[in-house]
Amino acid sequence: MSEYLIATSSTADLPRTWLDEHNIPFISYEFTVNGEIKQDDCREESRAAIFKGMRNGDDLKTSMINEFVYGEFFKGLLDTGKDVIFMDMSDKMSVSFENANRAAEDIRSKYPDRKLVVMDTRCISGGLGLLVMSMVKRMEAGESFEQVIAWGEANKLRIAHRFTVDDLNYLKRGGRVSNASALVGSLLNIKPVLYVPDVGTLDVVKKARGRKAALNAIRDSVVSDLDKVDAAGEEMLILHADCIEDARWVKKQVRAAHPELGEIHIGSLGVVIGAHTGPGLLTVFYLCGGRVPE
Repeated sequence: MSEYLIATSSTADLPRTWLDEHNIPFISYEFTVNGEIKQDDCREESRAAIFKGMRNGDDLKTSMINEFVYGEFFKGLLDTGKDVIFMDMSDKMSVSFENANRAAEDIRSKYPDRKLVVMDTRCISGGLGLLVMSMVKRMEAGESFEQVIAWGEANKLRIAHRFTVDDLNYLKRGGRVSNASALVGSLLNIKPVLYVPDVGTLDVVKKARGRKAALNAIRDSVVSDLDKVDAAGEEMLILHADCIEDARWVKKQVRAAHPELGEIHIGSLGVVIGAHTGPGLLTVFYLCGGRVPE
Protein backbone atom coordinates (compact mmCIF):
# COMPACT_ATOMS: atom_id res chain seq x y z
CA MET A 1 0.00 0.00 0.00
CA SER A 2 1.25 3.47 -0.86
CA GLU A 3 2.75 5.51 1.99
CA TYR A 4 1.29 8.69 0.56
CA LEU A 5 -1.93 9.87 -1.01
CA ILE A 6 -3.02 12.31 -3.69
CA ALA A 7 -5.91 14.64 -2.94
CA THR A 8 -7.62 17.26 -5.06
CA SER A 9 -10.62 19.58 -5.16
CA SER A 10 -14.00 19.40 -6.84
CA THR A 11 -12.64 21.83 -9.46
CA ALA A 12 -10.67 18.97 -11.04
CA ASP A 13 -14.05 18.22 -12.67
CA LEU A 14 -13.49 14.48 -12.38
CA PRO A 15 -16.55 12.25 -11.97
CA ARG A 16 -17.39 11.08 -8.48
CA THR A 17 -17.31 7.49 -9.68
CA TRP A 18 -13.62 7.82 -10.65
CA LEU A 19 -12.69 9.61 -7.42
CA ASP A 20 -14.39 6.92 -5.35
CA GLU A 21 -12.92 4.06 -7.37
CA HIS A 22 -9.37 5.34 -6.82
CA ASN A 23 -9.96 6.51 -3.22
CA ILE A 24 -9.04 10.10 -4.01
CA PRO A 25 -10.08 12.53 -1.25
CA PHE A 26 -11.38 15.87 -2.52
CA ILE A 27 -12.38 19.15 -0.97
CA SER A 28 -15.68 20.59 -2.21
CA TYR A 29 -16.23 24.16 -3.31
CA GLU A 30 -19.50 25.77 -2.24
CA PHE A 31 -21.90 27.42 -4.65
CA THR A 32 -25.35 28.95 -4.47
CA VAL A 33 -28.32 28.43 -6.75
CA ASN A 34 -30.84 31.24 -6.42
CA GLY A 35 -29.38 31.95 -2.98
CA GLU A 36 -29.46 28.34 -1.72
CA ILE A 37 -26.03 27.08 -0.58
CA LYS A 38 -24.88 23.75 -2.03
CA GLN A 39 -21.71 21.63 -2.05
CA ASP A 40 -20.08 20.53 -5.29
CA ASP A 41 -20.40 16.73 -4.97
CA CYS A 42 -18.76 15.91 -8.36
CA ARG A 43 -21.70 13.77 -9.45
CA GLU A 44 -22.60 13.79 -13.12
CA GLU A 45 -26.32 14.02 -12.40
CA SER A 46 -25.78 17.06 -10.14
CA ARG A 47 -23.77 18.85 -12.83
CA ALA A 48 -26.32 18.09 -15.53
CA ALA A 49 -29.13 19.44 -13.35
CA ILE A 50 -27.20 22.66 -12.64
CA PHE A 51 -26.68 23.46 -16.33
CA LYS A 52 -30.27 22.70 -17.24
CA GLY A 53 -31.30 25.03 -14.42
CA MET A 54 -29.01 27.77 -15.74
CA ARG A 55 -30.66 27.48 -19.14
CA ASN A 56 -33.95 28.12 -17.34
CA GLY A 57 -32.65 31.23 -15.63
CA ASP A 58 -31.18 29.94 -12.35
CA ASP A 59 -28.63 32.31 -10.81
CA LEU A 60 -25.42 30.46 -9.96
CA LYS A 61 -22.61 31.90 -7.83
CA THR A 62 -19.45 30.32 -6.44
CA SER A 63 -17.19 31.13 -3.51
CA MET A 64 -13.59 30.44 -2.55
CA ILE A 65 -12.52 27.94 0.12
CA ASN A 66 -11.16 29.67 3.19
CA GLU A 67 -7.98 28.88 5.10
CA PHE A 68 -9.77 27.21 8.03
CA VAL A 69 -11.63 24.75 5.78
CA TYR A 70 -8.41 23.81 4.00
CA GLY A 71 -6.72 23.35 7.36
CA GLU A 72 -9.38 20.93 8.58
CA PHE A 73 -9.18 19.03 5.30
CA PHE A 74 -5.39 18.72 5.53
CA LYS A 75 -5.59 17.60 9.16
CA GLY A 76 -7.92 14.80 8.20
CA LEU A 77 -5.55 13.65 5.46
CA LEU A 78 -2.41 13.75 7.61
CA ASP A 79 -4.19 11.95 10.44
CA THR A 80 -4.15 8.87 8.18
CA GLY A 81 -0.40 8.73 8.81
CA LYS A 82 0.42 9.27 5.14
CA ASP A 83 2.22 12.04 3.28
CA VAL A 84 0.02 14.16 0.99
CA ILE A 85 0.17 15.70 -2.48
CA PHE A 86 -2.66 18.21 -2.88
CA MET A 87 -3.70 19.64 -6.26
CA ASP A 88 -6.16 22.47 -6.91
CA MET A 89 -6.74 25.08 -9.61
CA SER A 90 -4.03 27.40 -10.92
CA ASP A 91 -3.20 30.19 -8.49
CA LYS A 92 -4.08 32.67 -11.26
CA MET A 93 -7.69 31.46 -11.32
CA SER A 94 -8.61 31.53 -7.63
CA VAL A 95 -7.41 33.00 -4.34
CA SER A 96 -8.27 29.61 -2.87
CA PHE A 97 -4.75 28.50 -3.85
CA GLU A 98 -3.22 31.07 -1.50
CA ASN A 99 -5.60 30.02 1.26
CA ALA A 100 -4.52 26.40 0.76
CA ASN A 101 -0.85 27.40 0.97
CA ARG A 102 -1.33 29.36 4.17
CA ALA A 103 -3.27 26.50 5.72
CA ALA A 104 -0.57 24.03 4.68
CA GLU A 105 2.18 26.16 6.26
CA ASP A 106 0.32 26.13 9.56
CA ILE A 107 -0.50 22.42 9.43
CA ARG A 108 3.08 21.35 8.62
CA SER A 109 4.28 22.71 11.97
CA LYS A 110 1.80 20.40 13.72
CA TYR A 111 2.81 17.31 11.73
CA PRO A 112 6.63 17.57 11.59
CA ASP A 113 7.03 13.92 10.55
CA ARG A 114 4.72 14.19 7.55
CA LYS A 115 5.14 15.76 4.11
CA LEU A 116 2.40 17.98 2.63
CA VAL A 117 2.96 19.40 -0.86
CA VAL A 118 0.51 21.88 -2.39
CA MET A 119 1.23 21.99 -6.13
CA ASP A 120 0.73 25.06 -8.27
CA THR A 121 -0.70 23.01 -11.09
CA ARG A 122 -1.16 25.85 -13.62
CA CYS A 123 -4.23 23.88 -14.68
CA ILE A 124 -7.98 24.27 -14.35
CA SER A 125 -11.03 22.05 -14.74
CA GLY A 126 -10.31 18.87 -16.72
CA GLY A 127 -6.70 19.95 -17.21
CA LEU A 128 -6.30 19.60 -13.47
CA GLY A 129 -8.32 16.39 -13.70
CA LEU A 130 -6.00 14.93 -16.33
CA LEU A 131 -2.96 15.84 -14.23
CA VAL A 132 -4.54 14.14 -11.21
CA MET A 133 -5.39 11.03 -13.25
CA SER A 134 -1.86 10.79 -14.63
CA MET A 135 -0.20 11.18 -11.23
CA VAL A 136 -2.60 8.74 -9.56
CA LYS A 137 -1.78 6.17 -12.24
CA ARG A 138 1.91 6.51 -11.38
CA MET A 139 1.22 6.33 -7.66
CA GLU A 140 -0.79 3.14 -8.15
CA ALA A 141 2.05 1.69 -10.27
CA GLY A 142 4.35 2.03 -7.27
CA GLU A 143 6.27 5.23 -8.01
CA SER A 144 7.52 7.14 -5.00
CA PHE A 145 6.21 10.43 -3.59
CA GLU A 146 9.19 12.29 -5.07
CA GLN A 147 8.93 10.55 -8.47
CA VAL A 148 5.25 11.38 -8.85
CA ILE A 149 5.77 15.04 -7.92
CA ALA A 150 8.72 15.28 -10.31
CA TRP A 151 6.61 13.88 -13.15
CA GLY A 152 3.80 16.33 -12.38
CA GLU A 153 6.11 19.34 -12.31
CA ALA A 154 7.81 18.25 -15.53
CA ASN A 155 4.58 17.63 -17.43
CA LYS A 156 1.90 19.99 -16.08
CA LEU A 157 2.60 22.60 -18.78
CA ARG A 158 2.18 19.93 -21.43
CA ILE A 159 -1.54 19.69 -20.63
CA ALA A 160 -3.46 21.64 -23.26
CA HIS A 161 -6.78 23.32 -22.36
CA ARG A 162 -9.03 24.37 -25.26
CA PHE A 163 -12.49 25.90 -24.68
CA THR A 164 -15.37 27.52 -26.47
CA VAL A 165 -18.45 29.10 -24.89
CA ASP A 166 -21.92 29.66 -26.26
CA ASP A 167 -22.96 32.82 -24.38
CA LEU A 168 -20.58 35.77 -23.98
CA ASN A 169 -22.67 37.24 -21.18
CA TYR A 170 -21.19 34.76 -18.68
CA LEU A 171 -17.67 35.85 -19.59
CA LYS A 172 -18.80 39.46 -19.30
CA ARG A 173 -19.94 38.88 -15.72
CA GLY A 174 -16.56 37.40 -14.88
CA GLY A 175 -14.72 40.35 -16.41
CA ARG A 176 -13.33 38.37 -19.36
CA VAL A 177 -15.04 40.59 -21.94
CA SER A 178 -16.56 44.08 -21.78
CA ASN A 179 -20.26 44.85 -21.93
CA ALA A 180 -19.81 46.27 -25.41
CA SER A 181 -17.89 43.21 -26.61
CA ALA A 182 -20.53 40.89 -25.22
CA LEU A 183 -23.32 42.83 -26.93
CA VAL A 184 -21.56 43.04 -30.28
CA GLY A 185 -20.44 39.43 -30.05
CA SER A 186 -23.97 38.24 -29.36
CA LEU A 187 -25.38 40.25 -32.24
CA LEU A 188 -22.74 38.90 -34.63
CA ASN A 189 -22.95 35.32 -33.28
CA ILE A 190 -19.29 35.46 -32.17
CA LYS A 191 -18.06 32.43 -30.23
CA PRO A 192 -14.70 32.89 -28.50
CA VAL A 193 -12.14 30.12 -28.52
CA LEU A 194 -10.07 30.11 -25.32
CA TYR A 195 -7.02 28.36 -23.96
CA VAL A 196 -4.86 28.29 -20.82
CA PRO A 197 -1.26 29.51 -21.32
CA ASP A 198 1.69 28.51 -19.15
CA VAL A 199 0.88 31.09 -16.46
CA GLY A 200 -2.48 29.40 -15.79
CA THR A 201 -4.91 32.15 -16.83
CA LEU A 202 -7.86 31.77 -19.22
CA ASP A 203 -7.28 33.74 -22.43
CA VAL A 204 -9.24 34.36 -25.63
CA VAL A 205 -7.17 33.19 -28.60
CA LYS A 206 -9.70 33.43 -31.43
CA LYS A 207 -13.19 34.74 -32.20
CA ALA A 208 -15.15 32.42 -34.46
CA ARG A 209 -18.35 33.31 -36.31
CA GLY A 210 -20.84 30.73 -35.13
CA ARG A 211 -20.76 27.60 -33.01
CA LYS A 212 -19.68 25.25 -35.81
CA ALA A 213 -16.71 27.45 -36.66
CA ALA A 214 -15.65 27.47 -33.00
CA LEU A 215 -15.86 23.67 -32.78
CA ASN A 216 -13.89 23.35 -36.00
CA ALA A 217 -11.23 25.69 -34.58
CA ILE A 218 -10.89 23.55 -31.47
CA ARG A 219 -10.68 20.35 -33.51
CA ASP A 220 -8.03 21.83 -35.79
CA SER A 221 -5.91 23.00 -32.84
CA VAL A 222 -6.20 19.66 -31.06
CA VAL A 223 -5.26 17.69 -34.18
CA SER A 224 -2.36 20.05 -34.90
CA ASP A 225 -1.02 19.64 -31.36
CA LEU A 226 -1.25 15.85 -31.55
CA ASP A 227 0.43 15.76 -34.96
CA LYS A 228 3.61 16.99 -33.24
CA VAL A 229 3.86 14.31 -30.52
CA ASP A 230 3.61 10.58 -30.03
CA ALA A 231 0.05 10.38 -28.74
CA ALA A 232 -0.24 6.60 -28.73
CA GLY A 233 -2.19 5.45 -25.70
CA GLU A 234 -2.58 8.93 -24.20
CA GLU A 235 -5.93 9.73 -22.58
CA MET A 236 -8.07 12.77 -23.38
CA LEU A 237 -10.89 14.47 -21.49
CA ILE A 238 -13.74 16.24 -23.26
CA LEU A 239 -16.06 18.09 -20.88
CA HIS A 240 -19.32 19.80 -21.76
CA ALA A 241 -21.97 21.93 -20.10
CA ASP A 242 -25.24 20.47 -21.42
CA CYS A 243 -24.00 20.02 -25.01
CA ILE A 244 -23.10 16.35 -25.21
CA GLU A 245 -23.69 16.06 -28.96
CA ASP A 246 -20.97 18.63 -29.59
CA ALA A 247 -18.66 16.63 -27.31
CA ARG A 248 -19.40 13.46 -29.25
CA TRP A 249 -18.73 15.25 -32.55
CA VAL A 250 -15.34 16.50 -31.35
CA LYS A 251 -14.45 13.03 -30.04
CA LYS A 252 -15.33 11.45 -33.39
CA GLN A 253 -13.29 14.02 -35.30
CA VAL A 254 -10.22 13.67 -33.09
CA ARG A 255 -10.42 9.86 -33.06
CA ALA A 256 -10.55 9.81 -36.86
CA ALA A 257 -7.44 11.98 -37.08
CA HIS A 258 -5.55 10.16 -34.30
CA PRO A 259 -6.78 6.57 -33.91
CA GLU A 260 -3.69 5.75 -31.84
CA LEU A 261 -5.00 7.79 -28.89
CA GLY A 262 -5.98 5.96 -25.75
CA GLU A 263 -9.39 6.43 -24.15
CA ILE A 264 -11.23 9.68 -24.90
CA HIS A 265 -13.46 10.37 -21.90
CA ILE A 266 -16.59 12.52 -22.14
CA GLY A 267 -18.05 14.04 -18.98
CA SER A 268 -19.94 17.00 -17.58
CA LEU A 269 -18.11 20.21 -16.79
CA GLY A 270 -17.87 21.04 -13.10
CA VAL A 271 -19.99 23.65 -11.39
CA VAL A 272 -17.28 26.21 -10.53
CA ILE A 273 -15.97 26.77 -14.06
CA GLY A 274 -19.48 26.36 -15.43
CA ALA A 275 -20.77 29.22 -13.29
CA HIS A 276 -18.38 31.59 -15.09
CA THR A 277 -18.80 30.21 -18.61
CA GLY A 278 -22.42 29.08 -18.75
CA PRO A 279 -24.26 26.22 -20.49
CA GLY A 280 -22.88 25.32 -23.88
CA LEU A 281 -19.22 25.31 -22.91
CA LEU A 282 -17.17 22.63 -24.66
CA THR A 283 -13.57 21.96 -23.67
CA VAL A 284 -10.81 19.47 -24.49
CA PHE A 285 -7.78 18.50 -22.37
CA TYR A 286 -4.81 16.38 -23.45
CA LEU A 287 -1.02 16.03 -23.26
CA CYS A 288 0.85 17.88 -25.99
CA GLY A 289 4.38 19.06 -26.73
CA GLY A 290 3.76 22.42 -25.05
CA ARG A 291 0.96 24.97 -24.72
CA VAL A 292 0.50 27.16 -27.78
CA PRO A 293 -2.46 29.43 -28.60
CA GLU A 294 -3.25 27.82 -31.97
